[in-house]
Amino acid sequence: MEEILRQAQTILRATWKHRRLGMLVAWVVGAIAAGVILRIPDRYEASARIYVDTQSILKPLMSGLAVQPNVEQQVMMLSRTLISRPNVEKLIRMADLDLDIKGKAAQEALIDEVTKGLRIQSVGRDNLYTLSYRDTEPAKAQRVVQALVSIFVESSLGNKRQDSDSARKFIDEQIRNYETKLQEAENRLKEFKLQNIELQTGEGKTSFDRLSDLSIMLNTSRLALREAQNSRDALRRQIAGEEPVLLPESPGADSSISLPEIDGRIDTQKRNLDALLQRYTEQHPDVVGTRRLIKDLEEQKRQELLSRKKFAAANPGSAVSNNPVYQQLKVSLGEAEANVASLQARVSEYEARYKRLTDMMKTQPQLEAEFTQLNRDYDIHKKNYEQLVSRRESAELSGDLEAAGSVADFRLIDPPRASNKPVAPNRTLLFPLGLLLGLASGLFVAFAASQIRPVFFDGKTLREATGLPLLGTVSLIPNETRRLKERSSLRRFLAATAGLFVAYGAGIAALLFISQRAA
Repeated sequence: MEEILRQAQTILRATWKHRRLGMLVAWVVGAIAAGVILRIPDRYEASARIYVDTQSILKPLMSGLAVQPNVEQQVMMLSRTLISRPNVEKLIRMADLDLDIKGKAAQEALIDEVTKGLRIQSVGRDNLYTLSYRDTEPAKAQRVVQALVSIFVESSLGNKRQDSDSARKFIDEQIRNYETKLQEAENRLKEFKLQNIELQTGEGKTSFDRLSDLSIMLNTSRLALREAQNSRDALRRQIAGEEPVLLPESPGADSSISLPEIDGRIDTQKRNLDALLQRYTEQHPDVVGTRRLIKDLEEQKRQELLSRKKFAAANPGSAVSNNPVYQQLKVSLGEAEANVASLQARVSEYEARYKRLTDMMKTQPQLEAEFTQLNRDYDIHKKNYEQLVSRRESAELSGDLEAAGSVADFRLIDPPRASNKPVAPNRTLLFPLGLLLGLASGLFVAFAASQIRPVFFDGKTLREATGLPLLGTVSLIPNETRRLKERSSLRRFLAATAGLFVAYGAGIAALLFISQRAA
């Protein structure tokens, strides 16, 4: 610690030895700094304030129907990106700053200068923005701010319609793409259904339900087939193994004998009579005519049976073959054969269906998986398509909303106005800095001189610097003349230092007086 203090003391003594050179440099640097500060041109500031009103009455009315952009965020982003090169070039043309510009280099320098001087600041959270610019000419600064206000408003409103048109164009293109995908998915789904039409079931029935129903119908048909076969066999045994039954001789038995050709006509007319009685009375001509026809057919049947009895009595050998009962059995046998054939065909069809459905159920899981995949693709394309159509309608409503009225209203609170007195440079602050710069420069020069021309104040420092053995030291005892000389030198140094402070103080006082007079 003592060594550090000793070195610091040595440096200070060496620097103090060159104090006159340091003070001279301080005066020179201070004078130069004061001259530079005084020659800095005055800069005047022009500013304007704009309020952005985003609370439009259309916003709550169109909520949920049209796309509501975040206007506050858009305006904030615009305020940060407004100072771009194209906008600065446009501003220079609008403010007539390029009238005296000659050459590409001068134009680039002007663009850089204007870009650095423009300021857009947000004041608080009330969408209030301050636009400012500083220049040596108040009128020029005011023109620049006026042009910046115009560009700010135009840029915020000019791109909205273009953005809406671009969004609508993109959505239309996506809708066309999804229409193609939807048609392809529908065609694949249709082809699959046509190829596997048997898999389609109604009323929510599964394949197992269909198989169960088909099994029940097959068993029912087999039972009906066995019943029909037994009935047929009974008729065959009755015709082949039993005595044919002759025509009955008892009175009133004719009604139990069947003549198919006449009985069929009588049954038809009776059904027709029932239908007519539901619409007409007994006296209606159609009802009377139908009853007469039935009566004639019954008389015809009675005469036919009578003629057959007479023929059977005259020809006993042909009684069996011409016996109506025998003929009735033959007709019943034919009907039984036809019924058996019909039931056999039904059973065969149900068996084929049962076998086909059983085989198909083995591959049904794979087919159902394919159908689910196709249906899922179709549902996804359909959902995306419907969402895009809905968003296109919202985009159109948003475009109409922008055309009907501005979503944000820009209000000029304070018009562009230039200050009467300069706002820069702040000479009252720069003058003390100039004084500090002069003093720091003098101290640095004195320290540098002490390092260039070192002086040794004790034997230890000399021995360390030269590396030679030190035999001894000789002390100087100052006389009165030397002491007076040193005192005079100290007074001159203090006077020069005080003069530097007084000069700068006078300059600051003069600047304050001039500024108060101007105000």
